[in-house]
Amino acid sequence: MTIIPRLIAWGLAAAIAFATLGPAERRPHLNLGQNGEHALAFMLLGLAFGLAHTRNRSLTATLVIAFTGLIEILQFWAPGRHARMSDFVVDALAASLGLLVAAALDWKLRRTQRSLP
Repeated sequence: MTIIPRLIAWGLAAAIAFATLGPAERRPHLNLGQNGEHALAFMLLGLAFGLAHTRNRSLTATLVIAFTGLIEILQFWAPGRHARMSDFVVDALAASLGLLVAAALDWKLRRTQRSLP
């Protein structure tokens, strides 16, 4: 049953890549400010990947953080976009928080399953 969470995680990564690298006018806007929008998107990304890929959490975390860096670097070549270290920091911290929440949820679920008769 891991195919659905994995499809969601990779779909979210694709949506974030499009929103980050595509035309600015096509990007969804919320009333959270730039950092709030970044934080929400990448926290959800970390959560989705953390729930979808539970075998090797350190590898999952490395790949998610590398994705945030790659997205930021690719903005150098995206017209009308600007790569910023502060965006990467917000993205990476938010993704890490999402990964942490996913690990905590997974731990709680496994602990609950073990205590059932």
